[in-house]
Amino acid sequence: MELQLIHFSPIPSYCPPKFTFKKYLQCRRNILNVGIPDNLSENTRKNANPFVTWNNASQSGDAETAVVVEKPPPKPRRFEVFPGHPTPFGATVREGGVNFAVYSSNASSATLCLISLSDLRKKRVTEEIALNPLTNKTGDVWHVFLKGDFEDRVYGYKIDGSFSPEDGFCFDSSKVLIDPYAKAVVSRGEYGALGTDGECWPQMACLVPSSNDEFDWEGDLPLKFRQKDLVIYEIHVRGFTRHESSDSKFPGTYRGVVEKLDHLKKLGINCIELMPCHEFNELEYYSYNSVLGDYKMNFWGYSTINFFSPMARYSFAGIDNYGIGAVNEFKYLVREAHKRGIEVIMDVVFNHTAEGNENGLTLSFRGLENSMFYMLAPKGEYYNYSGCGNTFNCNHPVVRQFIVDCLRYWVTEMHVDGFRFDLASIMTRSSSLWDAVNVYGNAIEGDTVTTGTPLATPPLIDMISNDPLLHGVKLIAEAWDCGGLYQVGNFPHWGFWSEWNGKYRDIVRQFIKGTDGFSGAFAECLCGSPNFYQEGGRKPWNSINFVCAHDGFTLADLVTYNNKHNLANGEDNKDGENHNNSWNCGQEGEFASIYVKKLRRRQMRNFFLCLMVSQGVPMIYMGDEYGHTKGGNNNTYCHDNFVILYSASQHYIGFSVSLSLDVYLFL
Repeated sequence: MELQLIHFSPIPSYCPPKFTFKKYLQCRRNILNVGIPDNLSENTRKNANPFVTWNNASQSGDAETAVVVEKPPPKPRRFEVFPGHPTPFGATVREGGVNFAVYSSNASSATLCLISLSDLRKKRVTEEIALNPLTNKTGDVWHVFLKGDFEDRVYGYKIDGSFSPEDGFCFDSSKVLIDPYAKAVVSRGEYGALGTDGECWPQMACLVPSSNDEFDWEGDLPLKFRQKDLVIYEIHVRGFTRHESSDSKFPGTYRGVVEKLDHLKKLGINCIELMPCHEFNELEYYSYNSVLGDYKMNFWGYSTINFFSPMARYSFAGIDNYGIGAVNEFKYLVREAHKRGIEVIMDVVFNHTAEGNENGLTLSFRGLENSMFYMLAPKGEYYNYSGCGNTFNCNHPVVRQFIVDCLRYWVTEMHVDGFRFDLASIMTRSSSLWDAVNVYGNAIEGDTVTTGTPLATPPLIDMISNDPLLHGVKLIAEAWDCGGLYQVGNFPHWGFWSEWNGKYRDIVRQFIKGTDGFSGAFAECLCGSPNFYQEGGRKPWNSINFVCAHDGFTLADLVTYNNKHNLANGEDNKDGENHNNSWNCGQEGEFASIYVKKLRRRQMRNFFLCLMVSQGVPMIYMGDEYGHTKGGNNNTYCHDNFVILYSASQHYIGFSVSLSLDVYLFL
């Protein structure tokens, strides 16, 4: 037990005896330290007995009265703390422990938070380790190395500093932040289920890695298909097997997709493009939808929380084993796809995050270094080239290194074969606090670049294109953004990048529905759009040809509806694209005459024939092979129901890449 001296006020008329209190304390110290070598330092002697605390002030003899109080001994620390290393970023297993490193340039202090799963649900921090800026900081990187027992522990950070949004600083030490380099995020385990207190945004934390986190790749190697040989199938992990007709043992998960890979192989598919599988919150838009009587969800997932972590609730394991189960299930999907000769491309969203604008949440990037991770106006407002509230500051030196590190991780550790970059034109815009010397190493004469200006040679695209670890990886740009920048045919490419050819989509739709004046443009589409790609030295396979994708009409709806029907979204039909270049074949909606239905099926075959004979790389949207309908809804981002789920019980309209094309009628 610890003895602590508590002092009372002195008695004025009291005369101290010859045996003073100072001598008494010295005597007591000698008694308690019996057997301790005399050569120990004074400080060591004071701490030799952990149950005694000496009050130095009392040793001066000023206090005349003292009371001894017993206290329980302090609990032993679970971890040994060392300075650590500034690289690599994130949590990294090293011999004997785990190293933690995080970037924050303007923080005044940083604290590593270790949290048990029970405390995570209660929004409590189990143990805090304050980082000393003298020993735990190198440059702008805070770091610490811990030895100890990490069982039942996840982690996050508390970062303190100035809170002045008008200056770009949003530090808040009350928030536990996700490490941008975390390899798994632990929060809710079940898709669509609210948190413990009915919350949509319960506290999140990060996986602490272990040397036991291993996966048997069974000798898996990259397939390295030539891009011109690809047939791409755009797929939503949950939507593909969620419907009861899929008869999946693991519906709506990575393992569920594995069960259906043989079906895709029979269709002739040799590449799947996964809609966002980075960690996001499907409850981000959670609200009651009075039209359908259910709740709106962030179904598509274009609102990333963490770029290194696979979406945990797309796994059957959920957050079992602190998120490692989700990591291994994603690896399992990639491995099994490769076994069947199918490459895996990820749809990545480096244009914005889930933190939103100035009224949004502080989850990770904003609390670590807001002015660096986001494009900010002079008074701290957020540029919104993404249409989602904020814009990732892609060409800032630290941010672009972060993006490259992320891509490297998914290629080397997760074995993916390529990436499709959502709203990729944002990645060509200049960063906040643009400085040519900082970006290029030297000043550029006449440089008048301001934040958001499109760059002819964007540093991020340069880094990705010339990175040695990313050589040979498929790189596909959605070459436009919500700020009006449209770069189809003109995206900076370094000879490596391909593009979603949005012009192909629009021209083919116009021609096949019978709009006059498109025969010449249609012929160019059949030839691989040389008017867009030949001048820049690219080939037809740099054009990703598609008629339909996740946003917009499905193929069946393209020939069934002249107008969008988005009332089910709860936005009074104001959302979604108004110009769809569709034709309903004479009658609006699914209930139509036999003649109209036959014409519609023939039109769908015409679209497929055009897609398969065009030079370039064809991309097919999930469900179009059987004519899936969304009821005329061209913006189904918020539905987790029959509107969007793939139905395995439907009959094909005649499409199969592996079949001879003479099964189609082109009339």
